[in-house]
Amino acid sequence: MEKFRWAYVGSGNIAKSTARSITKGAHVISAVYSRNAEKAEAFASKYRAKVYKTYDELLDSGNFDGVYIATPHTSHLEYSVKAMKAGYPVLCEKPVGVTAAEAEAMHRASADNNVYFCEAMWTWFSDVALGVKKCIDEKEIGEIKSVHIDYAFPGLMMSKDSRVLLPETAGGALLDVGIYPITYCYNLFGYPEEIKCEGVIKNGIDVEETVILGYGGFECVLEMSLSKLKEGCKIIGTKGEISIPVFHMARLANIKTDKKKKKIKGKTDYLTEFTRASEEIRAGKTDSDYIPRKATIDCLKIMDECRKQMNLVYPFEKREEEE
Repeated sequence: MEKFRWAYVGSGNIAKSTARSITKGAHVISAVYSRNAEKAEAFASKYRAKVYKTYDELLDSGNFDGVYIATPHTSHLEYSVKAMKAGYPVLCEKPVGVTAAEAEAMHRASADNNVYFCEAMWTWFSDVALGVKKCIDEKEIGEIKSVHIDYAFPGLMMSKDSRVLLPETAGGALLDVGIYPITYCYNLFGYPEEIKCEGVIKNGIDVEETVILGYGGFECVLEMSLSKLKEGCKIIGTKGEISIPVFHMARLANIKTDKKKKKIKGKTDYLTEFTRASEEIRAGKTDSDYIPRKATIDCLKIMDECRKQMNLVYPFEKREEEE
């Protein structure tokens, strides 16, 4: 089978990281567009890809099998919808947008044009996360009693002009960090009955928050931050527990029950993510079995509610309200 050809939109850090991984497998980068022409040329030359001066030129070329969008999430809606209207499948970095309304617009574009759209959340293309879900669904640890997930990295130490720290690019802990634990709980337990969020806002972004998702008989307590380095997931049931030290890119999950101990092992990497997405595209799917569009929309609805409770509004949203 011929290698799957990707058109890359964006040439920053995440584009570089994914490119290093996927080109070791059955993938090539055949087309590149970025607003920064110099960076685009340097990136494309490394992978022998063709650079396009405009996004329209890239889409008109047809020199690819799928579009991968690796720009700041404030531009995901524009690039995604335009690609799907042109008839091309899209794998879009998380979060796919700033709000659930944006994710719903992408869902409509996918449905209306009968093309694939999926959020690039590598966690849920991985056999480890899928194995944890199977364990929960089959009640290996009994009924769930409690869930606690920590995910934090010292983003406040990054350059002040980093998109993670800028209100104009919807930076902050929730959209960049919180999406991982929120998506994890959603994929295991569905949409919560109750959402509570308390956070700290500085310089127009949220730097940390605690989100509690209520599921009737138990709660998922999620703590996220840009001020420290911490990660872990523990799920406690009536018959045992699951521990995932590095849950968002896990290679291991430990399961302990009343009767036995076992480990779920596997890779969480970009190559697996892109390979499984390309297989779905070639199979003619328009929605992913790994990350359905509804899951993407619902998780952004949860984050919308968290932002509402924190009164977190980005500058571009304020301008839209004034117009």
